[in-house]
Amino acid sequence: MWGTMFRLNCLRPSLRRLLHGAVGSRDQVLEGLQVCSAEDQVLDMVGKNKAKLTVEHVSLAVRMLWEFQKERPELLRTVHLIKNHQQFLTLRVLAENKIAQMDDFTLIDMLYAFLRLNVEPHDSLVQQMVSEAWLRLDRLPMPSLSKFAVVLNDQHLQSSPLMGHITSILDQRLSSIDDARILTALMISVSSLVSTRLRDALISRAEYLLHTIDPLNYNTPRRMVQFLRNVKYIHRPLLEKCNEIFLRNIPRLDAENISLILGLYQSLQFNNCDFRLAAKERLTELIDTSTDPFSFSKLFVALAPIGSPEIRERLENTTLLVADEFSAQQALAVTEALEEIQSRNLSLLNKIASVIQKNLHAYKSVEVARITQALFLLHYQNPELFATLRKVLASFLQRSFYPYEVTMLTRVLSMLPSPRLDEGVVSRVDDVIAQCNLSELNTISFAVAKWIRNDPSYRHNTHSRYVRLLQRLSHFGHERLQTADRLDLVLEELKYVSGEWFEEMLLEETIVTLKRMMDQINPTTVPDLAFFLTRTNHLYPPLMDRIASVATEHINKIHFSATYATLLPFSVLNYEPVNADELYDACIKRFTPHISSFDPHLLVLLAYSLAVADRFPEELIREIFSIDFLGKLDCQLESLPDALNMRTRQRLMELNRAVCLECPEFQVPWFHERYCQQLQRKGNGSVSPVQQQIHKMLGEVLGGINFVQAAVTTPYFYTVDFECKVDKHLKPLSYSEPGTLQISDRGKVLWDSSSLESGQDELPAGAQRIVIDFLDSKFFCKNSHHMKGEALMRKRHLEILGYRVVQIPHFEWNSMELSTHHAWKEYLRKKILG
Repeated sequence: MWGTMFRLNCLRPSLRRLLHGAVGSRDQVLEGLQVCSAEDQVLDMVGKNKAKLTVEHVSLAVRMLWEFQKERPELLRTVHLIKNHQQFLTLRVLAENKIAQMDDFTLIDMLYAFLRLNVEPHDSLVQQMVSEAWLRLDRLPMPSLSKFAVVLNDQHLQSSPLMGHITSILDQRLSSIDDARILTALMISVSSLVSTRLRDALISRAEYLLHTIDPLNYNTPRRMVQFLRNVKYIHRPLLEKCNEIFLRNIPRLDAENISLILGLYQSLQFNNCDFRLAAKERLTELIDTSTDPFSFSKLFVALAPIGSPEIRERLENTTLLVADEFSAQQALAVTEALEEIQSRNLSLLNKIASVIQKNLHAYKSVEVARITQALFLLHYQNPELFATLRKVLASFLQRSFYPYEVTMLTRVLSMLPSPRLDEGVVSRVDDVIAQCNLSELNTISFAVAKWIRNDPSYRHNTHSRYVRLLQRLSHFGHERLQTADRLDLVLEELKYVSGEWFEEMLLEETIVTLKRMMDQINPTTVPDLAFFLTRTNHLYPPLMDRIASVATEHINKIHFSATYATLLPFSVLNYEPVNADELYDACIKRFTPHISSFDPHLLVLLAYSLAVADRFPEELIREIFSIDFLGKLDCQLESLPDALNMRTRQRLMELNRAVCLECPEFQVPWFHERYCQQLQRKGNGSVSPVQQQIHKMLGEVLGGINFVQAAVTTPYFYTVDFECKVDKHLKPLSYSEPGTLQISDRGKVLWDSSSLESGQDELPAGAQRIVIDFLDSKFFCKNSHHMKGEALMRKRHLEILGYRVVQIPHFEWNSMELSTHHAWKEYLRKKILG
């Protein structure tokens, strides 16, 4: 009895209102339904009264069945029992016969409930209800339209003409939608069909409605972020507002929701330090209560990549205990998390692999590809499993017609060793190339390059299928670029494109295309274009001048955090446009009021890029070298991926060095001595053949090998290729014995161990120390002899330290003019001794 009362009290308010409304009619069937407290009672009522059931009865019964299920945790639902119940079939038959009598609200509501109760999409009931809804589409109220869109989305009809019709209605009625929940459900459903104009209008409406929602409602902002992920668009103002709501709700979020949000952020490349740290703390709290396979797998996926080594070990040990109970999807998710943390727990990998092997039949093509990639990157040794995965992948690929799927399967197949490539694989790749975007063409080129390296027959047959494939890739890449007419779409396709094939075959055509679209460069496209130019390592002044002009004029339309990407090519490639001062001043003025809103690691990267360009905004420098900021940065670094962690630490050291040398007035201490010593101990100390050649010749030029030192560490830990000393008459001075360079308490340079003992810590009057640095290709832009920013900053710093810096560019040393021993020696003599 108490259980019955509790179940009735738990009924949602909307259902309770429906039941109370039915009482007034004194309809005995409705009265009977209203007192049902469990699914079997509802189905019994249906069986006893099947001849009397009206549309209202059927509708109420179906909705009650779904309401009862919805109130339970997913693991405790009994949908399969309802679906197999004889009277549920009666309900389905009655519903199908009464479709024409249903009002719009009832039609969509019942369709939604039936699908939630696992009625198959191809069932005649569902098919007829969808057809009827399409006929009524233009008159459906927005709540019903939203629910219908969700239904279609669940049936993978995102790109159907029916969804196109819904997109058009949404476009027309957008301003009338005042419910954020209705809007976000529609946004996700139509995301594959929205134009740029409608996308921006939806985001604007979402931002407006975000202020109207209950601050404890985190599902609505989560769907907004999901929409941004679907349309591959980083709209930072909306992301930041959603993030604020997530932060407020951290104590209420479970592992599943945190995992979902972190995954969305990762897809959007949106890092938020505050959320990651709060999520880490919350997930750690949940470890003891996440005991079932479902909740624990979600916890593992979210916490392992951001947790400490101790937390990871604890999670791995627990995973070993519960892995046998994992479903196919849980095993996949955990495998990818293990790859992300580069786990070396062989017992756990073996356990997970056995679960995967057992469930291999249940995976879709994309999932098999993800599993294969994760296990391969984990260096997991199981030839038998990889052979099976290879067969499954090849089978999926030969049946696929989707370019993205064929591309992904091709990429993963190329990772696996194979003596000979299946002709069917090459044929299928060949079939879809014409439909591939630039990113997909580039990915396939990587795969072909791997096949060429691995196929022994290639050396004996240069006119092979591989050559023909590469030619077709190049042809369709050029064609795609030549017919492109929208800069934002081209930049989206170029976002992850890189490598030799692209540089050799498509880069030139890409630049022609970008120059053709220069009029489309606007505040929205500036950061992406700037970042692309930085990645190419090529200098293109007309495009950079246009970026500088647009950014300076419209700086307030560029998000403050995007100033980093905007300035990057100018500092990295050492290019100063005509309005360089105005550009830097505008960007600095734009981000300065928001310094405290930056993720700590991004602020360090921004400050370093400015330092390369010899710009040191005082407010930015003082913020970064404050105790509070460095503490926050330390906390964030613990949760960042290893590669980004190491890069940020390196940039902080280099920034610290630059500020100490170039801005002593800021009185920032040098606190990276121990860090640099650790790096030095880890360094490989390898010397290239060219450096060996130069070392030998320097000995000849200067009068003996004791007149030159190689691989010298300077104060502030620059490692220079060679160092020599000359007196005021440019006569070389010898080194009595090699020593470690240090800085004295008085800030003077102490050059070797003997000088420390004798107190002679300075050179003879008029003498100078000379650094000789060989500059290989990495110090120059790829399409010119233009020196990059880091090489110039290094030269500035060495000169501040008292060196005369002699730089030997690779293109001079390897030129035709210096092709003899004598010519090289003369070149060095002139460079060093004048």
